Amino acid sequence: MVAYLSPIPFYLSSLCIAIATLKGDILEDPANEPKEDMYMMTVDPEDAPNQPQYVEIGIVSGLPVSVDGKELSPASLLSQLNEIGGKHGIGRIDMVENRLVGMKSRGVYETPGGTILFTAVRELESLTLDRETVQVKDSLALKYAELVYAGRWFDPLRESMDAFMEKITATTTGSVTLKLYKGSVSVTGRRSPYSLYRQDISSFEGGKIYNQADAAGFIRLYGLPMRVRAMLEKGI
Repeated sequence: MVAYLSPIPFYLSSLCIAIATLKGDILEDPANEPKEDMYMMTVDPEDAPNQPQYVEIGIVSGLPVSVDGKELSPASLLSQLNEIGGKHGIGRIDMVENRLVGMKSRGVYETPGGTILFTAVRELESLTLDRETVQVKDSLALKYAELVYAGRWFDPLRESMDAFMEKITATTTGSVTLKLYKGSVSVTGRRSPYSLYRQDISSFEGGKIYNQADAAGFIRLYGLPMRVRAMLEKGI
């Protein structure tokens, strides 16, 4: 990581392959908009190309391995996505956060490659993970982030969560196509040999496996607790 200290005006910035961090100067007032010349990795979305760019991310067991069909090392892959995303103004984050010591801090971040990868992996997981697994993964992700932020990388809990993540993402393999345009990342397609999505089941036109008439009984049972409470309130 490289850190920069600007004498006039006073603001601190740091830059590594994953993220650029901007703090201080006018940013200490959360009402102030960042100055455009503070940014190091991304162009202003308003100045980004007027034509969108499509990019396909290949993923194996939850880990990105290729861009547009070309396999790359992790560092090369992230560097390329930083360049592509930065050109389209992707990955600017302006937030007020809670520091480890308790105070609140306003920071501006740039992570073009990280934003693209997060969107791609998250979207592929929507195909390959069931509902309950996604919910547990999301709840653990917050704790995982807290441990890393607090400098507890070697905590046994973090290692245990890694084992869980490795297990559940074993089938998160496939590809996701994204559309990059003026600061936005939109998913346009996703595919996986381990997809849990079945068109013959999910179709609104009906199918042999899922009979929409079955929903009537489920709805009555699912709503039973609320129905009983309503009866109690009405004295029935």
